[in-house]
Amino acid sequence: MGCAPSIHVSQSGVIYCRDSDESNSPHQTTSVSQGPAAPLPGLFVQTDAADAIPPSRASGPPSAARVRRARAELGSGSSADSAAPAATTSRGRRRHCCSSAEAETQTSYTSVKVLLIFAKEDSQSDGFWWACDRAGYRCNIARTPESALECFLDKHHEIIVIDHRQTQNFDAEAVCRSIRATNPSEHTVILAVVSRISDDHEEASVLPLLHAGFNRRFMENSSIIACYNELIQIEHGEVRSQFKLRACNSVFTALDHCHEAIEITSDDHVIQYVNPAFERMMGYHKGELLGKELADLPKSDKNRADLLDTINTCIKKGKEWQGVYYARRKSGDSIQQHVKITPVIGQGGKIRHFVSLKKLCCTTDNNKQIHKIHRDSGDNSQTEPHSFRYKNRRKESIDVKSISSRGSDAPSLQNRRYPSMARIHSMTIEAPITKVINIINAAQENSPVTVAEALDRVLEILRTTELYSPQLGTKDEDPHTSDLVGGLMTDGLRRLSGNEYVFTKNVHQSHSHLAMPITINDVPPCISQLLDNEESWDFNIFELEAVTHKRPLVYLGLKVFSRFGVCEFLNCSETTLRAWFQVIEANYHSSNAYHNSTHAADVLHATAFFLGKERVKGSLDQLDEVAALIAATVHDVDHPGRTNSFLCNAGSELAVLYNDTAVLESHHTALAFQLTVKDTKCNIFKNIDRNHYRTLRQAIIDMVLATEMTKHFEHVNKFVNSINKPMAAEIEGSDYECNPAGKNFPENQILIKRMMIKCADVANPCRPLDLCIEWAGRISEEYFAQTDEEKRQGLPVVMPVFDRNTCSIPKSQISFIDYFITDMFDAWDAFAHLPALMQHLADNYKHWKTLDDLKCKSLRLPSDS
Repeated sequence: MGCAPSIHVSQSGVIYCRDSDESNSPHQTTSVSQGPAAPLPGLFVQTDAADAIPPSRASGPPSAARVRRARAELGSGSSADSAAPAATTSRGRRRHCCSSAEAETQTSYTSVKVLLIFAKEDSQSDGFWWACDRAGYRCNIARTPESALECFLDKHHEIIVIDHRQTQNFDAEAVCRSIRATNPSEHTVILAVVSRISDDHEEASVLPLLHAGFNRRFMENSSIIACYNELIQIEHGEVRSQFKLRACNSVFTALDHCHEAIEITSDDHVIQYVNPAFERMMGYHKGELLGKELADLPKSDKNRADLLDTINTCIKKGKEWQGVYYARRKSGDSIQQHVKITPVIGQGGKIRHFVSLKKLCCTTDNNKQIHKIHRDSGDNSQTEPHSFRYKNRRKESIDVKSISSRGSDAPSLQNRRYPSMARIHSMTIEAPITKVINIINAAQENSPVTVAEALDRVLEILRTTELYSPQLGTKDEDPHTSDLVGGLMTDGLRRLSGNEYVFTKNVHQSHSHLAMPITINDVPPCISQLLDNEESWDFNIFELEAVTHKRPLVYLGLKVFSRFGVCEFLNCSETTLRAWFQVIEANYHSSNAYHNSTHAADVLHATAFFLGKERVKGSLDQLDEVAALIAATVHDVDHPGRTNSFLCNAGSELAVLYNDTAVLESHHTALAFQLTVKDTKCNIFKNIDRNHYRTLRQAIIDMVLATEMTKHFEHVNKFVNSINKPMAAEIEGSDYECNPAGKNFPENQILIKRMMIKCADVANPCRPLDLCIEWAGRISEEYFAQTDEEKRQGLPVVMPVFDRNTCSIPKSQISFIDYFITDMFDAWDAFAHLPALMQHLADNYKHWKTLDDLKCKSLRLPSDS
């Protein structure tokens, strides 16, 4: 392939680069660039410097002598019979330089685009062309000012090289000015190539070039290495700085649309930026603030005298400060803010800027100010996205009702007395919360007004019964999330329609019809082969369901329990264990779309996977492991395929029996123990001593009850505060006092076991996409069936969005992940380290979002069906 390629322009204006000995093969033709109907005058349009050869006069490559010189300078050592490089494409590139040049091209910063503006080809233009090729830059070359400007407006090059040596062809400074007059040139580096100066001439000033718009001057030097070095220096200097400046536009766009007030000041506290949210909050226009020192702005007299000194001392050390601060609006009103000030460290390790994030505190006075701000700015909270407002309410969990129910009357607070304090302090038995309240009350006595007010709000929150559950939104905000919350986190105590419904499924299913227990040798090869992969997170439980004819729990359970030595721990035979699994699986309802023995097997599989993680394994003993595996197995036994809310609204026997509280979870544990101990043939607990049995039983009950969703946020928040935060503090080496073995404390082991079974119970969104989609379809079908029955029975419809005729399954999955899954698995991943699960979760969420964006209510994209 030693012949030089030829350049051809078709009638449609497409430029082709074709090897001369392949010209008769149409499939060898490569489209280099699609141009207009006719090529631009004087412009050689090219997409990649390495994809073709620069034009020689009309359209040919550089002369063979120049190519040989270029190869020699690059260190190729190629023979003379390879006078010109072969034509290449970005998809199948035939290299034409030496190995060293190829390696540099492959690892280069290939997003850089270069435009060469030379009226005629010469050694200098060739030098820059081959330098671009070596650096891997995309290169275009233009012969006239008109074509240069048109090409630049189309490609937006980062570097432009203009021939300034001769004036008879075009005015280089005029070309530069015309390019600088366009908007895209703001981030472009323009290089002037000037003639060499003889020793007897004085060097000219660069000011005329700078005034014309050039950034740099390059003294004529046709050496490819010299051109290459110049381009590389520009890329690593000005070009990469310009890339950062371009990104700044996106950053400031994000800041302008941020709901939090943001203020950026210099290191000497001169305001350099405020976003629209700050303008609305403070009542100023940014033109009134930019360039002013913070000290010149009016201050509120509600802050304690030394607060500013405290803040400055902290941030001057490069530390972040956050706390409550009173600010004065332009109108003169004082507002209370949560402020977070972050120092920004620049070159030399010095503080260059301070970034302040400010949010209004929810007080009665501030509520009035908020309404005033909204009224002044014409803001309408109705226009804020529902999901955003809902998520804020969930994350911050502000007790708005208790806060807004009283004023902020400082004098009355200072004069308030606590007549019952003597009695409280004299109590001989104090609950931990009582001790906390006593400490806070004592701290209030000598605290400044602002601190006392804050502590008073703390006391009001602590006196509520639900410390960990967020304040829930109203039904008109996000119907999918609201219905999930209403259906899963409430007991469903709503006004009935006059007729009570008693669930009719038999809650004590007989197992006398069961076949004889299988032996390990009776497991069919197809099942045994599937179970070989049961330790993998990607294990396909639906394949096991199919080959076991909807009886996967017995087979998977025997394999998992054997791996964890459960029989040895319980001192029971394998025959007893098999009989127990058969009894438990027989009491799962195969008619349920979701809550059947396949779901139980899936939760058992996830629990076993979590127990194999190093940190989990190091935190629990064998009794905990056995209890977790048993709890996973029985956690939904005899589930009727309806939610707790449905059973409470229907007045079912189970709801009456368990006083409308954790109805199903209480039933699952009670029935599991009844089924186990009623027949010695399946009583796996019969050979352990009473103390071990009581400890094991309590652990199983606690874990199954933890799957009840009304306490979801309590369990997650306790885990974060008691496990995640102390662990993070220990890892970061902070001053946080924590016991390195704290996770092995009994109370922390309980939190870990609860979190583990909760995550295992709802791990469907973290499974591979195909499994996630199947589970989403099954749970949706079960909810559809419940809605159908509620309508037939005249019961309150707990989750109206789960109407099979109108429901968007992608929306329901997005709401479930946003509200319940993300925070919980973030916390669990921080403890157990589960990168594969978190990647699946991200991929699956993206899948549901894509479907939702396309307004698709099905489980898959139409193209995947």
